[in-house]
Amino acid sequence: MQSQKFLIEKKYEGQRLDKALALLNENLSRSYIIKLINEGNVIVNNNNEKPSYLLKENDEIILNIPEEKELNLEKEDLNLDIVYEDEYVAVVNKPKGMVVHPGAGNFEHTLVSGLLYEMDDLSSINGTIRPGIVHRIDKDTSGLLMIAKNDIASKSLTEQLKNHSCKREYIALVYGNIENNLGRINAPIKRSKLDRKKMAVDKEGKNAVTNFTVLKRYKDFTLVSCKLETGRTHQIRVHFEYIGHPLVGDKIYGRRKVIGDDGQFLHAKTIGFYHPYTNEWMEFDSELPKYFKDFLAKLEELS
Repeated sequence: MQSQKFLIEKKYEGQRLDKALALLNENLSRSYIIKLINEGNVIVNNNNEKPSYLLKENDEIILNIPEEKELNLEKEDLNLDIVYEDEYVAVVNKPKGMVVHPGAGNFEHTLVSGLLYEMDDLSSINGTIRPGIVHRIDKDTSGLLMIAKNDIASKSLTEQLKNHSCKREYIALVYGNIENNLGRINAPIKRSKLDRKKMAVDKEGKNAVTNFTVLKRYKDFTLVSCKLETGRTHQIRVHFEYIGHPLVGDKIYGRRKVIGDDGQFLHAKTIGFYHPYTNEWMEFDSELPKYFKDFLAKLEELS
């Protein structure tokens, strides 16, 4: 059982208990927080309150988060594209449409199930449903992921992600023509106050920086290379929506009329890191998936 303690500041006075907790812990959805409240896992001034309880300044809240129940994860032969593997690390090219690890409503055909089939050893440091996982990309984003095969590798790769010493380059197709050839989007991100399923630029959010280079301009679109300094949820998608150039095909942050049915045109093309044991710099590159290349070819014909 993980416990978190909050002392309510004046700015939260008068807000509902469930809404305020969703703001205080952006990793938990409001519906899950309501479930925790109703199950007695939220204590307000030593009492159980309803989700609709209106907070007062200096209220003391204890939020208890139960440990994840161990799942019997099935090994599945998903024909994973394993770009590199040794006894410490692996690099996998994830296809679009595959969820990285089990979660709400997604327990089968995940990358984790494929890893369990392909590899005998995976780090367990990040929990029973995330063996080997040190970072994620969205379901509808394709491309390269680092995998930790033991705890030494997991700690090393996690630290490299934290101190920004690893390299992550994405290719994205966005709406409109970006005027500048180079750009830096420095805008903090947190969970949206209007829609808990979305992230948004917010001055109260966590630091988020995306550097980009224009690769090619088409009639109504721009192909960009993005290098991340931080790794916030949906960072590239949120940042380009913020500057008025949302990703093509993005059903959440894109335009109302969505092009195609494959999700956002976003591919994790390059990844680089220091090997956890040898400290050797390792860098891997991948091709754009076929659907992405085919769409660019159509744009080329129209330009």
